[in-house]
Amino acid sequence: MKISLFGRTFNLPASRLARTFIGVLLVLGGVLGFLPVLGFWMIPLGLLVLSVDFPSVRRRRRRLAVWWAKRSGERAQKKPSASTHHAE
Repeated sequence: MKISLFGRTFNLPASRLARTFIGVLLVLGGVLGFLPVLGFWMIPLGLLVLSVDFPSVRRRRRRLAVWWAKRSGERAQKKPSASTHHAE
């Protein structure tokens, strides 16, 4: 089982139980993100791992990805390009 993140591909364990365990540990570790070594970055990573096996988490991840793509596209359209500004 593989998962892509920021253009990189990572291998996940073949066992559903192992993937679930890793995902839950990442989310729980992220909740304790105020402690040294652990961080809040672990929550989205854990949810990403859990989305492989749980349809409800996968649906929310896809909705977030679509929302983010729309938002990024809108921002790109609002920014004026350097070629439109001419010094006269």
